[in-house]
Amino acid sequence: MPTIKPFPNFFSQTDPSILHDITTVTDYLTQYYNATCYIVGGAVRDRLLGRECKDYDIECFDISVEDFETAMVHLGAQGVGKSFFVYKYHLLDISLPRKEKKVAQGHKGFEVTLANNEREASKRRDFTINALMYDIQNEKILDFWSGLDDLEHKILRVVNESSFIEDSLRVLRAMQFSARFGFKIEEKSCTLCQNIALDDLPKERIFSEFEKMFRAEYLHYGLYYLLQLCIFEKLFDVRMERGNFIQLSRELQKYQANFEDELRDYYFLFISKSYWDIETGELLDRLGAPNVYYKKLATTLPATLTVSFIANLALKEGIMSYVGNYHPKVRILAKHLDVWDKPFDRGVTPTELMAEGFKGKALGDELDGRTQEKIKSLKEK
Repeated sequence: MPTIKPFPNFFSQTDPSILHDITTVTDYLTQYYNATCYIVGGAVRDRLLGRECKDYDIECFDISVEDFETAMVHLGAQGVGKSFFVYKYHLLDISLPRKEKKVAQGHKGFEVTLANNEREASKRRDFTINALMYDIQNEKILDFWSGLDDLEHKILRVVNESSFIEDSLRVLRAMQFSARFGFKIEEKSCTLCQNIALDDLPKERIFSEFEKMFRAEYLHYGLYYLLQLCIFEKLFDVRMERGNFIQLSRELQKYQANFEDELRDYYFLFISKSYWDIETGELLDRLGAPNVYYKKLATTLPATLTVSFIANLALKEGIMSYVGNYHPKVRILAKHLDVWDKPFDRGVTPTELMAEGFKGKALGDELDGRTQEKIKSLKEK
């Protein structure tokens, strides 16, 4: 029997338009087919953690495949994974309960069949905190795997070992969940992850999980489990000495308060790139990172920060666009030079130089020369 937690105000923080869609779908399914509908997966976890959620999954029980498909057609839902019994209705994912069995290599090599009941359906989930189900009609949470306790104690624990090891992506999910929520991975689950090979994962799936970690609140947790779960070693053949780990972990925690939201995706790699025994470009290649990452990580912070470095860096745009802006001295110099949110004032414009008779290469050389003269004068002050 599951643990049951009454939760009458579950939707009190849900976006009104999303709640309208949930009500439309579930009212129709219950009224015309007597189906039982649950909110499942991350939405239940996030609601209990007090986090905003816009991704809602509805799982429908006590309805046949034929009736379910007929209902989806009536609602205008689009099949996005019909072999997995999954439909999309605006922002909602609607599905039948299922179980999965690995039958071939790769992340698509699963055989999907219908689950017979709520416990069996929730057993396919990766971690106990993601296996919680909210009974919409009866306003209560069903917990078959002690997920409520694990949420309270901030623990990531595998639901079912035999199914967990069939999907290697779950090792990366463990890492990014830890970084996002500040949760520790239970010891047995940690050992299980360490023994799973990651060589079947395509780059786009690898990067997708890393990207979630890059945006996370607890980057030092992500770093710890990148190493503890042997993720960096398996994917990039890279290790890190304990002393470097401690120093990098401290840096991430020290500077995180200075991170700008627009650049949050890039800070982890920018700060950590000097600690890994791998070229940044090669690391990004293996990650399958978008081109913008190469640009954002191109300029490294020098050991000694100077007025000249900051001024030259800000010739085209303000320092607020530079990923190294988390460093206190960078911020101080940028604001001193008034280049935080705008380019450095060269003291002369190309138009003014053209009026003086400069053109072509000579104009560019003169602009550069006068710019460096102004920067030099600032250095001497």
